[in-house]
Amino acid sequence: MKVANHMNSKNKIISIQGFADHMQNLQGQTIVFTNGCFDILHAGHVDYLERARLLGDLLVVGINSDGSVKRIKPNQNRPVNAVADRARVLAGLGCVDYVLIFDEDTPYRLIQRVRPQVLVKGGDWPLDRIVGRDIVQGLGGEVQSIPLTPGYSTTGILDRITRAGQKQETTQG
Repeated sequence: MKVANHMNSKNKIISIQGFADHMQNLQGQTIVFTNGCFDILHAGHVDYLERARLLGDLLVVGINSDGSVKRIKPNQNRPVNAVADRARVLAGLGCVDYVLIFDEDTPYRLIQRVRPQVLVKGGDWPLDRIVGRDIVQGLGGEVQSIPLTPGYSTTGILDRITRAGQKQETTQG
């Protein structure tokens, strides 16, 4: 079965330059931007992204490249999933309009290019530590920290998987 072009999630994953070229078509729309590794997508991520999308007309998600994840999460064997897979899963969400991959340790340069009216991070980020805050506020935009959904984290999922594997080894040994 052929998927209609507008329904193909691959079309939401675009280069930073591709997004910059497309920005003139987005004039008058409120762009919301967030970013992260999104290594193992879980219900907490989905809740966060849906709430972020409600703050504007479209949601742009910056996702750390594999190299970027390895640098910012050293000694954690991350990412678990390759960036192409992480981007495709994010792009499959109805609340996500664009996925942009960046290789820097922070999304600062990406935020300079996207120029969102709303910058959002999870509640574990104090407003004064949100990267790109100066850019967005300098453009007259707003920065928000959205409370996280309790009980959900990628680290928690990885810990449960590790414990389950250790428990299985113990019962088999």
